[in-house]
Amino acid sequence: MADYLRIGEVAQAVGVSVDTLRRWERDGRVRFERVNNRRVLPTDRLAALAASVPAPAGSGSSARNHLTGVVVDVRRDGVMAQVELSCGEFRVVSLMSREAADELGLAAGVRATAVIKATNVVVET
Repeated sequence: MADYLRIGEVAQAVGVSVDTLRRWERDGRVRFERVNNRRVLPTDRLAALAASVPAPAGSGSSARNHLTGVVVDVRRDGVMAQVELSCGEFRVVSLMSREAADELGLAAGVRATAVIKATNVVVET
């Protein structure tokens, strides 16, 4: 079920509770599919949902953050890869070698952690 995220994974990725997501579904803000009677969201719809969630007022970050989330997009070319993660209220984009992205198995729907120190972002799985 790598093409889908369970409702709990979606909640963690966008930084809201499962109850909030259920309420949003009732209100028509999000539409979950059902697989084996469980609410799931196709990974390709996570980025749009995450973008619709406003960051809380006064949120900030400090150096040496470890932000766990879900990969929502990977763009590869001959040498480089751009990896986008949805980590709660944060969207993190990392540029790395294509080889590194391939070795980590980074693809939409994969859980990963962005380790941020100064201006460098290292992605761990």
